[in-house]
Amino acid sequence: MALKPTVYKFKISLSDLDRAYFDALNLTLAKHPSENEERMMVRLLGYCLNAQEFLSFGAGLSEADDPAISVRTLDDQLALWIDVGEPEPERIKKATRKAQQVKVYSFNTKSDVWWEQNAAQFERLDVDVYRFDWANVQSFAKMLERTMDFSVTISGNSAYLATAKGECEVSWETLQQKHDV
Repeated sequence: MALKPTVYKFKISLSDLDRAYFDALNLTLAKHPSENEERMMVRLLGYCLNAQEFLSFGAGLSEADDPAISVRTLDDQLALWIDVGEPEPERIKKATRKAQQVKVYSFNTKSDVWWEQNAAQFERLDVDVYRFDWANVQSFAKMLERTMDFSVTISGNSAYLATAKGECEVSWETLQQKHDV
């Protein structure tokens, strides 16, 4: 019998001070059985960092050719492709052919090595690459509940998160930026 995804519901008060974007988000997110909490929380952060009309979660790990998060235009063009983790350069190369803009959010203990090994290949691609601080992501994941009501305030290269279980800050660094923010 196949394992089923675990469903999480999030109510987020989002304040992106850099983009002057403020929103109340009601999101339902399915955690794939093979996905850990940290990866799911990075998907959630990636969503918050790029919040806009038509932004949606992809099929995730159950569909290999699907982005983690994307924006499709009204005429079904792929405007934004977002991957989380440490994808192969070939996957991202294909994504750049399909989408107008591509972003990668890397986050775990092997992120440094992954970037060292792939930076030269990514340099040739029209893609923005960011790396979340792993310890910060772990702190955020420890606050996870099946239903959460919390706030996210984004400023500079960090997101301040206030939940019922506590508060934390998740920071990131820009490894490569090809697009204007």
